[in-house]
Amino acid sequence: MSMIEIRNLVKRYKDTIALDHLNLDIEEGEIFGLLGPNGSGKTTVINCLLALLKYDKGSIKIFGKEMEPDSYEIKRQIGIVMQNVAVFNELTVYENIDYFCGLYVADKRERKKLVEEAIAFTGLEGYEKKRPKKLSGGLLRRLNIACGIAHKPRLVILDEPTVAVDPQSRNKILEGICQMNRQGSTIIYTSHYMEEVEQICSRIAILDKGRCLALGTKEELKNMIKTGEKVHIEGIHLTEGQLETIRHMPQVFSTVYEEGNLTLRFEGSGSHLLSLLHYMEEEHLTCGRCFSELPTLNDVFLEITGKELRD
Repeated sequence: MSMIEIRNLVKRYKDTIALDHLNLDIEEGEIFGLLGPNGSGKTTVINCLLALLKYDKGSIKIFGKEMEPDSYEIKRQIGIVMQNVAVFNELTVYENIDYFCGLYVADKRERKKLVEEAIAFTGLEGYEKKRPKKLSGGLLRRLNIACGIAHKPRLVILDEPTVAVDPQSRNKILEGICQMNRQGSTIIYTSHYMEEVEQICSRIAILDKGRCLALGTKEELKNMIKTGEKVHIEGIHLTEGQLETIRHMPQVFSTVYEEGNLTLRFEGSGSHLLSLLHYMEEEHLTCGRCFSELPTLNDVFLEITGKELRD
């Protein structure tokens, strides 16, 4: 049984369909990436999962039970960290974490232990008495995460937790997410940073216009698209005949040649750089820098949705 089962979920805002018969299964123990351009339905899915929005049709089961607005036993096992930092500026770091943990854990002794563990987990030692306004952006993000996960939830929803933080804090946050997962939490992760999703997510769903366009591991998603290896050659001078020969090489589907720089896109898997270098050697062609790139998750996203993720 999946930890989360979403079946034929429909949500309308007047004439706009935000979710269009969406089906998703999220397994226990996953770090599940939820990707999509702005307006794709990601936030609506999260709000429906948390029973913060009424939907028009379909069903949501979490931990095998129907999710309802009054499903407090289910909600106690969920931690949520939204993109917008939600802490109290009047409270210290320690008091903020203690407050949010207290929404789930009444016992003061147990809560004290959980708060201290959350502080250590997010690397906030030494900042316990500081107020949020005195924290850097990265530390504020860590505080936001600590408040959402101090009660050790079974399911953690992280909505763009690394927006506008420095690389050091981003690495700390990503390491923490993987550690939470190893300790038993299932993670739903949304981000506009493709490299993060590719780095930590076990499976990824790409949404657009309220539908799931693609679902799988990063390797499975890359195998769904036409784009394979990309080859870049700088400082090469080609005749029209040589360029035409290259255009008709096996599996080449895109050729861009501008100001002595050549970029080729190949279909399918495998490396094509060696065959290209062999042709250049036969033609006594020289070049500057030459390198190839395998398809990325960003290539998958662009080909499937036709949009930049940061739209």
